[in-house]
Amino acid sequence: EALELIATAVEKSGYKLGEQVFIALDPAMSELANEAKAIGKVGYRFFKSRPDYVATSDEIIDLWASWCAKFPIYSIEDGLAEDDWAGWKKLTDRLGKTTQLVGDDLFVTNPKFLPKGIDQRCANAILVKVNQIGTLSETFAAVSLAHRNGYRAILSHRSGETEDSTIADIAVATNCGQIKT
Repeated sequence: EALELIATAVEKSGYKLGEQVFIALDPAMSELANEAKAIGKVGYRFFKSRPDYVATSDEIIDLWASWCAKFPIYSIEDGLAEDDWAGWKKLTDRLGKTTQLVGDDLFVTNPKFLPKGIDQRCANAILVKVNQIGTLSETFAAVSLAHRNGYRAILSHRSGETEDSTIADIAVATNCGQIKT
């Protein structure tokens, strides 16, 4: 319903969805996985809309694929849980050629986690948060590793930060091409 509303708003504003406006999602699926774990299950629990239902990774991937077929979804961040490596591999195999699949919780800006994703071909982009990894050197290492391996890097703020513009400068300096703020 939210995507339908966005499509209508874009159309009514005089723009064309899929030409001038694209959609990026951040469904934060680790949260839904944690909800499933809280009731002793594995998968993804829609705790508000369908509290008795726990979806599998394959069902979530089918959901994203159906939405990508219907809407111009450019990017999906945290499309599966941070520990669902097998699911991420399937998601990347299915949508990775047409959709940016961003590992935020999956990689946590860590140049030690990103190689696992690269080796297993999980995701095709990393969200980079300077104050998540801790130092500028580690930030630059994560971005460089991503770029060398064909992954996109998106510089990002962290929740609760000030409006400091430093991440914009870092995004330009590292040739990220994208910023989330």
